[in-house]
Amino acid sequence: MASIQLSNQHPLDSLIRSDRLPHIWCPGCGIGIIMRCYAQAILESGISQEKHVVVSGIGCSGRVAGYMNIDSYHTTHGRAIPFAVGLKLAKPELMVTVFSGDGDLTAIGGNHLIHAARRNVDIKVVCVNNFNYGMTGGQVGPTTPKGARGTTAPYGNPELPFNLPYLMGAAGANYVSRWTTIHVRQTKDDILHSFNHPGFTFIEVLAPCPIGFGKSNNINDGLEEMELYRDRCVLVSDGDVRAEELTIDLREERPIYVGNFIDRDQPPYRPIHLENAQ
Repeated sequence: MASIQLSNQHPLDSLIRSDRLPHIWCPGCGIGIIMRCYAQAILESGISQEKHVVVSGIGCSGRVAGYMNIDSYHTTHGRAIPFAVGLKLAKPELMVTVFSGDGDLTAIGGNHLIHAARRNVDIKVVCVNNFNYGMTGGQVGPTTPKGARGTTAPYGNPELPFNLPYLMGAAGANYVSRWTTIHVRQTKDDILHSFNHPGFTFIEVLAPCPIGFGKSNNINDGLEEMELYRDRCVLVSDGDVRAEELTIDLREERPIYVGNFIDRDQPPYRPIHLENAQ
């Protein structure tokens, strides 16, 4: 009978800084799941770890830059994308990924987000959308569903949220998709796909935030929100849904559409001096 060989090593030991564990995220938070998808995609990409760079902004998702054992940059609030753009233009051989949250990317960083998509800069953006400003206490933000409660809207958010897939598609992104933290394989596969898809790519991942968002909206824990995604997510076919159908409202029994929405083959941005050098 063959003996079983036990190992003290994990396949991702070279990519995740175990010396910084345990992490600081709250119980039920989905960010660690998405970071694991990102690390697994790096491992499977065949691209040297020395070529991978992660840039984050401020917020709970910004801690990913501190937990990844690759070149990592924890930038100022809302400025992850311009930092990443500068890095990519200076070192085009690098695989630059922005890993940040909905507040950092779409609020104070919203201007940078739409213009990087418009220019189709060759960076990869993973947006963890937990519908609120989780790190600072659960305030409503640009993706908080209308009517959802937050510490700054105890009677319900009166504003319409951003529809991120259509915002990015309209701005000019080359590739746009949405998944949730129960779609682990799809999230990993899409991040891996983005490494081989030139131009600006945007992957939105819906994630539980029990402490910031859940407590105000009668979602008791991360598992309950994951069950909500399991019950209500609908996979689109070739991105064939209308803009208004992508809006998320967790209060109502309406589908949450996930999948790939935009898949273009437009050439990525290159500065004039690089074009003239060819």
